Amino acid sequence: MSSTDGVTGRWDFWVDRGGTFTDIVGRGPEGRITARKVLSENPGAYRDAALEGIRRILGVGSDAPIPAERIASVKMGTTVATNALLERKGEKTVLVITRGLEDQLEIGYQARPDIFARNIIKPSMLYCDVIGADERVRADGTIERPLDEAALERDLRAVKAKGIAAVAIVLMHSYAHPAHERRAGEIARRVGFPQVSVSHEVSPLIKIVGRGDTTVADAYLTPILKRYVDRVAGELTPSGGKVSPPKLMFMASSGGLMSADLFEGRDAILSGPAGGIVAMVETGRAAGFERIIGFDMGGTSTDVSHFAGDYERTFETEVAGVRLRVPMLRIHTVAAGGGSIVRFDGTRLMVGPESAGSDPGPMAYRRGGPLTVTDANLMLGKLDPDHFPRVFGPNQDQPLDRDSVVAAFETLAQTMGGEKSAAEVAEGVIRIAVENMANAIKKISVARGYDVTGYALNCFGAAGGQHACLIADALGMESVLIHPLSGVL
Repeated sequence: MSSTDGVTGRWDFWVDRGGTFTDIVGRGPEGRITARKVLSENPGAYRDAALEGIRRILGVGSDAPIPAERIASVKMGTTVATNALLERKGEKTVLVITRGLEDQLEIGYQARPDIFARNIIKPSMLYCDVIGADERVRADGTIERPLDEAALERDLRAVKAKGIAAVAIVLMHSYAHPAHERRAGEIARRVGFPQVSVSHEVSPLIKIVGRGDTTVADAYLTPILKRYVDRVAGELTPSGGKVSPPKLMFMASSGGLMSADLFEGRDAILSGPAGGIVAMVETGRAAGFERIIGFDMGGTSTDVSHFAGDYERTFETEVAGVRLRVPMLRIHTVAAGGGSIVRFDGTRLMVGPESAGSDPGPMAYRRGGPLTVTDANLMLGKLDPDHFPRVFGPNQDQPLDRDSVVAAFETLAQTMGGEKSAAEVAEGVIRIAVENMANAIKKISVARGYDVTGYALNCFGAAGGQHACLIADALGMESVLIHPLSGVL
């Protein structure tokens, strides 16, 4: 498709930034659709995958300014906040909580996910410092102890001097009686904290642990997200100021779109996968299906979802050890994607949960990566290098490296005793990955009383189509839907 637009026409873009690939779909002024897929991380080639994809569709160089006057809207799902949470790379945050409850969020609900575990490894807290605010409001609103504003300001100035830039304020019963919390927020802003999250605005619900964790996550993630949003918005600002900038919107975890200036950290945890569920439902309905299992297999993980007439939502969930109380579409994720790493521990062949991501990526990507599920598909001929984009190597112009993959699987077969051929080992890798993904679908369907044999399996994501029939066979499903643009849904 030509990237030349008309005199008055403008482009619309939809972007999904995944852990391995970023998908970009553009609709030109004449209504035709163009899709591009670029590596989410490609150091030395470009700074941001989403903006690079837009540049490629518009036909401009990686270092050239984006002609924003040619763009009407950009709607994006992003994993920026999710990755910051998983990798614990958010903003340095201080928790301000009612004195005497400084350990409340760390104690949590005293739940033990693995009751027989002898070595319990607790998830790290998102905040790096705690201030006990001298105040107390009872459940009926009676002020038992007024807020000591002078002491709070002194403590906040002390932590700000340490380089902490975000504040999460969580006071007892503030969901119903927020006066103290509102005043504490005013003090924090006066001290100069650029990010102040207060629980009665973030999650105005009873129960201090869920409300507190959600507020801390919002303070921890919002600055990272805002910096990314501001950078994207800055790149999409037309020069000269004669044309209005494109409408920039982001997919929220609830499945709706939010304006860039209203998009906060708490809304972005499942930003990308939520868009996949909406696409799964709409494409399934268009094909005549009302009961659908969504199977979104990407490079890093696989997201599965269930639809039987209504979107399934959850209002309290746990992500990366953090309890969150915000509306989210119900999604179950399993660490089995195209980039799941293959290894042999001396007794058994294992697939995942670690992923090669996009940097270095699978071995076939020519960046020194390990063997992965993608390499197994290449080994078995399910991926054809001649039909795959030539975007690999130092100059991003080489095909997938099948020779290295074949040699690595032959070495692995010898390491495993030499009784199986390289192709049989690769087939075993695929079987393990399929079993992991089929079990994930059973958790959201069979385990909840749904008979999946009467459902359609809607497969999307870059790796979904390669495993669609194997998954359907494992679950006894007879209908499989693969949309023409399934790789970028």
